[in-house]
Amino acid sequence: MFKHILVPVDGGELSNSAVTRACSFAKEIGARLTFYHAKSAYFPTAIAGEALFDEMAAYDAFRATMNQRANMILSGASQAAAAVGVAAATLSSECDSPHEGIIAAAASEACDLIFMASHGRRGASALLLGSETQKVLTHCKTPVLVYRQPG
Repeated sequence: MFKHILVPVDGGELSNSAVTRACSFAKEIGARLTFYHAKSAYFPTAIAGEALFDEMAAYDAFRATMNQRANMILSGASQAAAAVGVAAATLSSECDSPHEGIIAAAASEACDLIFMASHGRRGASALLLGSETQKVLTHCKTPVLVYRQPG
């Protein structure tokens, strides 16, 4: 059925729990995984007059930090897959909106399922905070399996 599953990860507790479950699911069905992390895009904030002070240094520092964070998160996910004997690859990209990065990654990697976590927020909280999972469900043609942690 599903042979290649994209698993978006952000390093949070719910995301880590979804990684564990995605690894078990992939092992059960004989699928391989690609873990994806959407890195934040850099938006300069310190503009004085018409000059942007030390912009390149700030950009380089921000990018290095985002790359280091992505590598740490993706390494942990890869180790979880290796621990249960599931083939896994990693991917990250800089994007303005995580849901767009997730959808693009699923398409570029030819994934046939996206396995992602959801906090399950409701009401005003969901409306104000938005939901990357909801946005993926709304805009993606790839099937999405939504993981909600029991409890």
